[in-house]
Amino acid sequence: MPLVLASVSPRRRELLETSGMDFEIIASPAEEIHETTMDPALLCETNARLKAEAVARIRPDATVIGADTLVFLDGEPLGKPADLTAARAVLRRLAGREHSVCTGVCVIRPGDPPECFHELTRVFFRDFDAAVIERYLSLVNPLDKAGAYGIQEHGELLVERIDGGFDNVMGLPVEKLLAVLRRIEGCGKPNHQ
Repeated sequence: MPLVLASVSPRRRELLETSGMDFEIIASPAEEIHETTMDPALLCETNARLKAEAVARIRPDATVIGADTLVFLDGEPLGKPADLTAARAVLRRLAGREHSVCTGVCVIRPGDPPECFHELTRVFFRDFDAAVIERYLSLVNPLDKAGAYGIQEHGELLVERIDGGFDNVMGLPVEKLLAVLRRIEGCGKPNHQ
């Protein structure tokens, strides 16, 4: 059965490719919800499910993976910044603080109920100043990243340490996802077998 990633995120694509999966990519047309009063895990899982369901309607013959990653500071979701001014403001808020990164994942296989899960990672930022923010922004495009940063792109400038999965902070908890796919007959087999 074909496997489809309902995301055009280069980071998610890279993580799945590195795991040896054989898959297609289809951008999800789903509109994400931005309900700040929802539990972070539920919000991420709900958006992942919306994305997966939209692509499953396009490809009813395939197993579809949807994912949504959000950065939470004091329980408030920090999405992708609208512009560089907003990115600077977000990075200033995160400096010297701990925040959480939650990725919700939903796997939809034809004929089966959707299987949704999430992973949380705690991220501890260095106490950096405006000069570090400007240096980071000169190296990385923050506008396509929740929380205005990507840990895999010069993250050492910002991140002191993490408690949890690095791949989750990148946007896809691969180990958990592969475990789910292995339970689903015909999925999760590396493309080199």
